[in-house]
Amino acid sequence: MSEKTPLLHYRLTSGSTSPETKNVHDHSKAKAGIGRLWAKEKGDRKLGVMVGVVVPTLLSMFSVVVFLRIGFVVGQAGVYQSIVMFLVAYLIITMTVLSVCAISTNGALDAGGAYYMISRALGPEFGGSIGIMFFFANVCGSALYILGLVEAIMSTFGIPEEGTAVVAGLQVLPSGYWWSLLYGTALLFICFIVCLVGAHIYAKATFVIVIIFVVVLTTIFINFIIVGPIVVMLPGNSGLNGTSTRAANYTGFRRHTFEGNLLPNYTVDYTTGAMMSFAKVFAVMFNGCTGIMAGSNMSGDLKNPSYAIPRGTLAAVLTTFITYNVLSLLVAGSCERILLQKDYNFLEDINIWPPLVTIGIYSSTISAAMSNLIGASRILYALSKDNLFGGFLALVRKTSLSGNPWFSVLVSWLLVQVVLFAGQLNTIASIVTIFFLLVYAAVNLACLALELASAPNFRPSFRCFTWHTCTLGILGSLVMMFLINAIYAFGSIAFMLLLLMLIHYLGPISNWGYISQALIFHQVRKYLLMLDVRKDHVKFWRPQLLLMVANPRSCTGLMTFINDLKKSGLYVLGHVKLGLLDGLPSDPLQSRYDSWLSLVDHLNIKAFVNLTLADSVRHGVQNLLFITGFGGMRPNTLVLGFYDDCIPEDDLQGKMLLSTGTGFDAVTPSIDRGEQRSPFFPDVRGAYDLKDLGEEEYVSLIADAVKMGKNVTLARNFNQFNREVLVSGKKIHSHRRMMGPFVDVWPLNLLQPDSRAYVDICSLFLLQLACVLQETRAWKHARLRLFLCVEAGCSLKKEEEKKLRSMLKELRISARVQMVVWDQVVELHWQRRGGKVRGNLAESALNVEMKERREEVEKEDVFQIFPNNAAQMTDEYICAVNNLIRRHGAPKPAVRFLYLPRPPADTSLYCTYLHQVDMLSRDLGPTLLIQGVTPVVTTDL
Repeated sequence: MSEKTPLLHYRLTSGSTSPETKNVHDHSKAKAGIGRLWAKEKGDRKLGVMVGVVVPTLLSMFSVVVFLRIGFVVGQAGVYQSIVMFLVAYLIITMTVLSVCAISTNGALDAGGAYYMISRALGPEFGGSIGIMFFFANVCGSALYILGLVEAIMSTFGIPEEGTAVVAGLQVLPSGYWWSLLYGTALLFICFIVCLVGAHIYAKATFVIVIIFVVVLTTIFINFIIVGPIVVMLPGNSGLNGTSTRAANYTGFRRHTFEGNLLPNYTVDYTTGAMMSFAKVFAVMFNGCTGIMAGSNMSGDLKNPSYAIPRGTLAAVLTTFITYNVLSLLVAGSCERILLQKDYNFLEDINIWPPLVTIGIYSSTISAAMSNLIGASRILYALSKDNLFGGFLALVRKTSLSGNPWFSVLVSWLLVQVVLFAGQLNTIASIVTIFFLLVYAAVNLACLALELASAPNFRPSFRCFTWHTCTLGILGSLVMMFLINAIYAFGSIAFMLLLLMLIHYLGPISNWGYISQALIFHQVRKYLLMLDVRKDHVKFWRPQLLLMVANPRSCTGLMTFINDLKKSGLYVLGHVKLGLLDGLPSDPLQSRYDSWLSLVDHLNIKAFVNLTLADSVRHGVQNLLFITGFGGMRPNTLVLGFYDDCIPEDDLQGKMLLSTGTGFDAVTPSIDRGEQRSPFFPDVRGAYDLKDLGEEEYVSLIADAVKMGKNVTLARNFNQFNREVLVSGKKIHSHRRMMGPFVDVWPLNLLQPDSRAYVDICSLFLLQLACVLQETRAWKHARLRLFLCVEAGCSLKKEEEKKLRSMLKELRISARVQMVVWDQVVELHWQRRGGKVRGNLAESALNVEMKERREEVEKEDVFQIFPNNAAQMTDEYICAVNNLIRRHGAPKPAVRFLYLPRPPADTSLYCTYLHQVDMLSRDLGPTLLIQGVTPVVTTDL
């Protein structure tokens, strides 16, 4: 054998896969089709534990390392460190094997092996990226074994080039790059033919090879017993360039030989010229222990994967561990260290029939090349069947009548042939090993995620694992990656992340289930239990909004605006469908959630969706207010659209849903013409269509919410709101380009002008919401304008303004205060009450009134009794107030915040109340009428 025989690193196999299931619409045909498919699949699955799992795993883990590198490890590291290396390596491997066994016994396992496990557990993005890397690792590994076999053959049968040392042997084969490529192509074609016929032929071939391997390994063990001391001629000297030879002794079992090999003695590797160390020797040794997934990758051809994979893999791992350690002890006790360090082919030299070891090397190498080739084809077929790359891999799905993916075998063979042109693959050997280790880490991560998610359906029959073993497997695999080559490890992880992003953004949506959702649920539930409502404090208050939506087609502008108003709080879209479950075959709301969630994605808002079925809108809103949310995450503010006679507009007409390419107004054929024509939402209400609720019921919604301690916001004219202008940076008024949009706040109860308080709970709630809106990204350039209504000539005018500015400073609210004289407006109110307008109020009387009012506010309970609204507002007064607001709205604000009075206690006045609010907010543009009932601001740190 040549002294330049490379270390062959990689072994991994995978099995064939079952034929693709076709969609069948008729129930009887579907049942028959499934039966035929199941029978066919059962017929294709022929391999048992020994042939399907133990044999390929043994060959993948042993390969040529047992012949060529066992002496290298003992000669460099010594017995003590060699045993430590094997223990550490097999600890890492065993952790991964436990994860493989756990996943493989948790339900039906299809073809694809490790890729199938990872993709079904971690999702298509992670699984697809790992699958691609796994595929290329197998392709390059197959080429690596072929080239290693060619080099081994040439070292024995090749005609030496000029200047090269002559090695004993039958040297008849021409040498050179093109000749080596020709030999490699011929060997690869043999592997291709075996894999093209099918997995059953491959299994038979590996069974023959394992018999040869066992015979060779048995003779090696016998040699240590029956062969006496001999002198072995070493090829070359301690340097790379020397051609002289010297001798080393095979002593047989001797105590002094064993003692001389106990401690490490790291020297220069005569094949590479590199100085060895513990890390380098451990990396070489660990490469020979990989291949643990060879059996699990045959999952598509196993009769019972859940039974065969755990037993077969563990048996193979235990067998290789015992064999490596026993062989290390035999080598250490019978061979001098110089023999182990300077002749990696010493097993051939001390064998009773030296060609037998050569046969073992050839057979194990061709087996490893074949297993990598068939493994690459099965991974490629599984990727194409999952349609992660669209039509790019459509042709690879072609299979033979027996279910063998012949086209994927053909593509894999061609790619291996391309890699063969690279010649020596030592430059990419470390990358291939790192790819395999990354797959092992991903399998452990998948098992860890399933365990941490605590999903009830994750109950594998193999229970000899915990999250500790999964974590050790992940850390061990990552450490080995960086130990082998840190630069390649970083590059491999970066390549995996790039593939992950590409599949995430370009790949189709799968229905496999996402482990991320299970983990999020697990963590959210835990933290929701920790979110104690008894520990709420006003300084950590945030808006938690429930927006009631009758038809999303007419209020997309309001939905996006409320999304800005939530300030990292809870945002829920609520909808009431009128009806009762009595007489219905099933819940009609379940099929509508997808439409609402698609709309949430389309509008790019962060909102939950909660739908309910009720006999009236009022009862439905009450249900939502009672049940929406969990623990401390419950809506504290109800948002309603305004009740008016405006004809709604369809904001979704002609809009496309990017995820499916379907229009929101696509037509769905239906026999019943009364059903909605859109698969998403019904048409908007027409001019002559009746509303789902009347005026009194609408006001009752407000009253109910206040009784339940909820803040209420009425949103009007948001069909005129254009958020795109804010986001794009365009200004509302071209002549004020340097200014952002204005947000106007009127904190006084304009329908109760004798109330002079600007610091009650509701007015502070208005200020808080306006400030929250200003802090969002789209509104960061907005400027608050606070309007203070005063009487002309009042000596308290400046004092009130000063106090208001002081309060804004304490609350850290930046706003421009504007004084509004409203004598002529308020005069209409006093005349209605029979009073006489006084141009100047007595200063002392006003002071007393303001003091009493503030004391009342401080003592006011959150759930106060509804006012009687004894003071009746005239239409003339309310129109005057509306005109006052419009006159002081230059430049025109983007949105206005107005004080919403509480509904009257007398339900017979509900229609009058709604009429007054309607006149107050008419033609004001986007307006929020707000009634706050909970304290939301504080000056405490």
